[in-house]
Amino acid sequence: MLAPLIDFFRTQPDKPLFSADQGAIRGRYERLRWSVFLSTIVGYGMFYTCRINFSVAKKPMLDEGVLDTTQMGIIGSIMLVVYAVGKASNGFLADRANIARFMSTGLLISALANLAFGFMTWFWVFAILWGVSGWFQSMGSAPSVVAISHWFSNRERGTRYGVWSTCHSLGEATTFLVTAGLVSALGWRWGFWGPGVLGVVAALILYRTLADRPQTYGLPSIAEYKQDFTGVKVAGEGRPTGRAQLAVLKNPYIWILGLASASIYMARYGMNNWGVLYLQEVKGYDLVTAGAVMGTYPLLGLAGAAVSGWFSDRFFGARRTLPTLLFGLLELGSLVALFLIPPEMRWADTLALGCFGFALGGLLVYLGGLMAVDLSARDAAGAAMGVVGMFSYLGAALQDTVSGMLLDADSNVIDGATVYDFTNVQIFWVGASVLSLLLAACTWPAYRKL
Repeated sequence: MLAPLIDFFRTQPDKPLFSADQGAIRGRYERLRWSVFLSTIVGYGMFYTCRINFSVAKKPMLDEGVLDTTQMGIIGSIMLVVYAVGKASNGFLADRANIARFMSTGLLISALANLAFGFMTWFWVFAILWGVSGWFQSMGSAPSVVAISHWFSNRERGTRYGVWSTCHSLGEATTFLVTAGLVSALGWRWGFWGPGVLGVVAALILYRTLADRPQTYGLPSIAEYKQDFTGVKVAGEGRPTGRAQLAVLKNPYIWILGLASASIYMARYGMNNWGVLYLQEVKGYDLVTAGAVMGTYPLLGLAGAAVSGWFSDRFFGARRTLPTLLFGLLELGSLVALFLIPPEMRWADTLALGCFGFALGGLLVYLGGLMAVDLSARDAAGAAMGVVGMFSYLGAALQDTVSGMLLDADSNVIDGATVYDFTNVQIFWVGASVLSLLLAACTWPAYRKL
């Protein structure tokens, strides 16, 4: 029973070149390259829409007494811990998988979990469903990066990875703008039903538009096709997949990057999961206005992600540490500015969140995967993403529980309504950003050797 399932997801055997005609090879290669690239962007954006929609529904759920903030923090942490473990496991599996089948299945089951979530009212059922969703959510990012590594050469990787990373912001913008409108008009349940329906449709499309490795279609490897044999000589390159993955685990810079990414994910998911509530409680916005103001953060994140890979390739010779520190300083300054801006200054909040999003978009490219992929063999790109992703979402999970508990501890009932003080939560998020900067600086020697 298990063997047919493994065979279904396993990458297919290499085929001989399907044609000696270079024009035919080029035509097929480019068609598949664009299909894979666009599918990873739109597809992984949908993973986000099916993951962070919970943050938009929090205020209506609190108002209806469905859950309290501690329960919400626990649910978020369960999902993120499962997601973190899944990122590592599925990252290693993605190096050996048929990406079209692997990634589309993850999105489909996550979308179905969202649909079920919208019918529930019991805390532990919420927690179990969101945990299940977390596992299948982890079948998104590593497969996307493995696909990019197989279909785009070393000289293209930084730019392509940066553009792909805009899918984070596309998914977040869709959630904060569209899902907020659904929740405001139709109630919190539609915050899960809407993304669930979209996720099912997207998964079915991905199954047809993603692709396995080039060699499984009778095409040459990307290095041969592009005649691009440049790049960093890293441990594990040219070895069997298992040996290349082991080299990833032995690389101390991968672990440093994992910790740096975990720290920035605390700040990132602090805003993702609690930012709408923060704007409602501290700044006094209604749900739709809070969603609109938050929407600037992922939209500017599009620009930050899109330019970051090109920026480091073009001006720093693919050495990523210094641009990471520049983006990190902007992220930290913007976050502090947001917390210092007094209420009723929507333009200033929008500007601060826009700068925060731009900087975070770049940091997600560098710390969230590109630097780890730089320092790993091509056949272990999924493993490198998995290790960094595991740390990232363990950090995000820790954030969700700590933030929820701090908010509960600092809440007060005034005139029958519960009011939440975000002071200690703000200090926590800023401290995480500072730690990420310090850890990122430790990667300087790795790039100095390149």
